[in-house]
This record gives sequence, C-alpha cells and structure tokens, in this order.
Amino acid sequence: MIEQDTIKLLRECDAGIKMGVSSIEDVLNDVHNESFRQRLIGCKREHENLQAEATSMLAQYHDDGKAPSPVAKGMSWMKTNFKMSMNDSDKTIADLLTDGCNMGVKSLNRYLNQYKAADERSKDIAKRLINAEEQLCVDIRQYL
Repeated sequence: MIEQDTIKLLRECDAGIKMGVSSIEDVLNDVHNESFRQRLIGCKREHENLQAEATSMLAQYHDDGKAPSPVAKGMSWMKTNFKMSMNDSDKTIADLLTDGCNMGVKSLNRYLNQYKAADERSKDIAKRLINAEEQLCVDIRQYL
C-alpha cells in the first residue's frame, strides 16, 4: 500500500509540476515588469528542481510519471489565450497564475489526503510544491 500511494502521489506531483511550468512558460514573454518576470523565472526553476526529485523517485519504482490531463491543459491554454488577447497586462497574467496556483494547491492537498500511506519523501515533495504555489500567489498579489 505504501509503495502504491507513493507512486500515485508522485505522479500527481509530476503532472502538477508540468502544468505549472507550462503555464509560466505560456505567459513569461508577455510579462512587462522585470521584477515580476524574475519571480516567475525563479518559481519555474523551483518547480523544475522539484520535478527532478519526483522523477528520480519515480524512476526508482520504474514509473515514467504522469502528463497533465489533455483536457485541463487545453482549457488552460484557451483561457490564457483568450484573456491575454483581451488584455495582455501583468494584471491579467497575475490573475491567471493565481487561479492556476489555487487549483494546484487544492488538488495537491486532496491527493495528500487521498494517498495517506505515501512515504514521507513523496509527501515532502507535495508539501514543498504546495508551499511554492502558495508563496507565488502571495508574491504576485501586487500585480493584480
């Protein structure tokens, strides 16, 4: 049970990280404020470091991880492109990223509760990812 919950939690972290990195990449070139841009680059790097840890752990279980849901990815892409076509301001970008972070935090907390038997290392990755998402929301409030 521990191994299965660990793998499932790591897969969800992997998918969430990929979605977060993709979302940042989708808007990074449109950010006007240099401080905002640097914060997003730092957050992307932090996500990539967490992904390397999750991927390494998954490899120990001979698992390739999980891609984000194509439906979720498509809906995110459509929402981002629609909103950015209407208003490509830093306010719009901060709003989109805040929504994404909040969805990620909600999902990851649900998975932590669902996969209670997961090992402590995988739970730690999930918790650090949650903290990174929550901190990004706090840091970008000034751009809303």
